[in-house]
Amino acid sequence: MSISFGGVGELCVTMKTAGTVAKGSPVKMSASDKVTACSDGDRLMGVAIDVAADGYATVQIGGYVTVKYSGTAPAVGFAALGADGSGGVKTVASGGGEHLVIHVDTAAQTVGFMI
Repeated sequence: MSISFGGVGELCVTMKTAGTVAKGSPVKMSASDKVTACSDGDRLMGVAIDVAADGYATVQIGGYVTVKYSGTAPAVGFAALGADGSGGVKTVASGGGEHLVIHVDTAAQTVGFMI
């Protein structure tokens, strides 16, 4: 038996994109109904789980999500996470937002947390 958190509390919305938004990357609001890729240290409002060529993205704004991390591996439990500016997240001392980290895979450099 394996443990899975995929789909737990998942909440997604369709948003317009501004600039380049990559699938699987943290996003932030850029204008009314629009998201853009996060810059280094930004607080993420969601993760682009799908990006269409027509300028729209499916953005997960709630529930369990897994993304790449950079720097020191986040600790499980509540942790301050911010965007790393390269399509992933990192632990931050200030800024960012507090998220419940449930799973850390140091070999794959991924972190699973609740948005």
